Amino acid sequence: MSIAADWIGVITVLGAGVVTLLARASFIVLPADTPVPHWLTRGLKFVGAAVLPALILPDVLFREIAPGEVINLYRVIATFVAALIAFRTRSIFATIGTGMLVLWVLKIWGPL
Repeated sequence: MSIAADWIGVITVLGAGVVTLLARASFIVLPADTPVPHWLTRGLKFVGAAVLPALILPDVLFREIAPGEVINLYRVIATFVAALIAFRTRSIFATIGTGMLVLWVLKIWGPL
């Protein structure tokens, strides 16, 4: 890797940090009566729905991977079953409980 590529990475990380800082500080620094554009208000409704999968997906796919495997198949199966339960029941407790139960059963049964 060249030094230029290292500096591009550093500049990218610093730039992302500045953008994040400005976005978060804008809600604190700007006056309370500052009008928020309609498109931004509409877009902010989907932040929670976008962040949750972004936090869960890497853990589901890449945690506890056996040597030679690409994904953790048990976690993927448990996630799909939990997602079906979530769509069906709309219950967070049923979703988490079912996902955990399926994952434990798959781990107890051993290799697929």
